[in-house]
Amino acid sequence: MSENHGASSTARAPSLATAASTMALSPENALFNKYEVGKLLGCGAFAKVYHARDVATGRSVAIKVINKSRLNNNVTLMNNIKREISIMSRLRHPNIVKLYEVLATKSKIFIVLEFVKGGELFAKVAKGRFSEDLARKYFQQLISAVSYCHSKGVYHRDLKPENLLLDENGDLKVSDFGLSALGDHVRSDGLLHTLCGTPAYVAPEILAKRGYNGAKVDVWSCGIVLFVLTAGYLPFNDPNLMNMYKKIYKGEFRCPKWMSPDLKRFFSRLLDTNSESRISIDEMKLDSWFRKGFSEVKSESIGLVKEEERILQNLNAFDIISFSRGLDLSGLFDGKFVASEDVGRLTAEEQPETVMEQVEEVVKAESGRLQLRKTKECGVELEGQNGDFVASLDVYRLTDRLVVVEVKRKAGDATAFAGLWNDKIRPVIQRRPEVLVSGSN
Repeated sequence: MSENHGASSTARAPSLATAASTMALSPENALFNKYEVGKLLGCGAFAKVYHARDVATGRSVAIKVINKSRLNNNVTLMNNIKREISIMSRLRHPNIVKLYEVLATKSKIFIVLEFVKGGELFAKVAKGRFSEDLARKYFQQLISAVSYCHSKGVYHRDLKPENLLLDENGDLKVSDFGLSALGDHVRSDGLLHTLCGTPAYVAPEILAKRGYNGAKVDVWSCGIVLFVLTAGYLPFNDPNLMNMYKKIYKGEFRCPKWMSPDLKRFFSRLLDTNSESRISIDEMKLDSWFRKGFSEVKSESIGLVKEEERILQNLNAFDIISFSRGLDLSGLFDGKFVASEDVGRLTAEEQPETVMEQVEEVVKAESGRLQLRKTKECGVELEGQNGDFVASLDVYRLTDRLVVVEVKRKAGDATAFAGLWNDKIRPVIQRRPEVLVSGSN
């Protein structure tokens, strides 16, 4: 995240007075004993973004703070946040903003992101159009990132200068994956159907309200971005939104006279209203205008984790949020339940093996009133005296220091089961009820 780019694409840097009133913390009072939070970078309808410093490493980060109470009745925002966290945790590329980790309390979610110091590309181009060489550099970095996303089955669907950031070295970073789609969102016809994006940057096939190819839609938006960088204005623009849509649908635009013939030809392929004949990224990399000075960037790929592997590995941020209904994470912090409920969870600042030892100690203390059968390395089945209930208990690692302990009633007396968990097992497990952490470092 950048100093200009806040919780939404419209967020801007605050005044000095606003920045001075933000929640600066001393190291001993740092957020989760890990981050010193500094000035406010931006704010939106449901989130604020702060600059922060990692106490251990001194690294600058951006922390997006989301108040869960504002999300409970907004399914769209909840889905966007889940999608953004899920996707960003899977992507590793030099030209994509990195998600470091996600932290949560009962009332807030904290998304810790790479701090991108240079601000939005939009702010820079607003001062005047770029030379073709500079625009080409940024465009090549954009295409490198987008190509990588597509190789992982991720389609951004909201590419625009406001979502493109610049670091201290002047290199481009793609951000804001809240409207992105994954390959599994494609319908049986092989196309995406959700209408989304920013009006001036949407492809004509989206306006036609038919299915569309996610990769070709991103190529169109990249073409609009390149036009803005080299011309200094939008190719399709009109005060009347419907008139602008008509221009987009018909492909009515003119390149300014100062553009080189090669670039004008390149735009004819980028902004082709026919998505089937529109240039692909592979074809783009063979184009004479694009290829000048281009070299492929190596990415730190971690790929898309299979469902079976995901269950066995560290739980990621998407899993943490998905543990609860409507992004209410309170069940993960309390760990109690009443007799009518069948599942309990809590966090513990322990190793999985230690938690299992603690459970075994409880079983031994029950002197035959409780039986334990090991089902996997960090999982057991518990059976009450005379078979009055059967439950499973599993321990999942979150980070090097934290685990989630989950217990489920499989059969039998709900009251006896709740009593075992609330009165016997839960109290012996050391935990930090105020903290839930997941990271992708």
